[in-house]
Amino acid sequence: MIRDRYNIVPVFMAVLLHVLIASSMFVAFDFSARKPPPMPLVIKGTLVADSTVLPPPVEKKPPPVVEQEPPPAVDTAAEEQARLAAEEAKRQQDALIEQQRLEELRRQQEAEEQRKREEAERREREEEARRKREEEAERERKRREEEAELERKRREAELERQREIERQRAENERRRRDAESAAFQSAVNEEAERLEAMNSTEMAAYQFALQQKVLRNWARPASAQAGLDCLVQVRQSATGEVISARVVSCNGDAAVERSIEAAVYKASPLPLPDNRLLFDPNLRFRFIPEQ
Repeated sequence: MIRDRYNIVPVFMAVLLHVLIASSMFVAFDFSARKPPPMPLVIKGTLVADSTVLPPPVEKKPPPVVEQEPPPAVDTAAEEQARLAAEEAKRQQDALIEQQRLEELRRQQEAEEQRKREEAERREREEEARRKREEEAERERKRREEEAELERKRREAELERQREIERQRAENERRRRDAESAAFQSAVNEEAERLEAMNSTEMAAYQFALQQKVLRNWARPASAQAGLDCLVQVRQSATGEVISARVVSCNGDAAVERSIEAAVYKASPLPLPDNRLLFDPNLRFRFIPEQ
């Protein structure tokens, strides 16, 4: 069976039905009996005029003429005076109206001039305010530029100062290292010279001079035995003045130690070495009387 996808058959039947209905409206059949047309009635007559005689027209008489009294005489001078007075009053009224109009026009002109002056003053004030704003803005711009320039210079100066500080710090550090190196080298050299001097005959001569001066000022106690050997610690000034004296170690008794300390004080000022490298403010020397 063929399937009508587009509904052709129902559409065709509907169109045909509508055509038949339209045709029936135009075609009409008159099945009623025909009747003869109506005939008009004919009436015959004769026109007869009215035999009544009309009466003749009545003649109208004019009304009687009534004689009027003449108007009273008018005072021409008074009338002229009244007319002139009226004209003067009207002239004065017109002059007053004109004066009022001119006064109103003057007031309007003054108001317009006042408005224009106020408008000009307002524009002048606005222009002055605008000019002041522009000047203030220009001053503010210049101030900001000057502040920015000062800030830039300040930063540059601060940066240069920091750089100078770093250079100075580096220079000081270099100088300090150089000074420390020089001082260290000088101390090393001085210590080497001092050690060399201490190992020389100058040190032996200095020790012997110290011991001899202390021995000359020593009062030998009864308890001192032969073979006495004591180590003495002396603190002295740059000129050899004895500040303190103490026996560090000794093979004698307390009386011997006290006698040696007293001898050191009596020997003040102590002899100074010929070589200043041998001078020691904290001096230690051995006291051996039988040497």
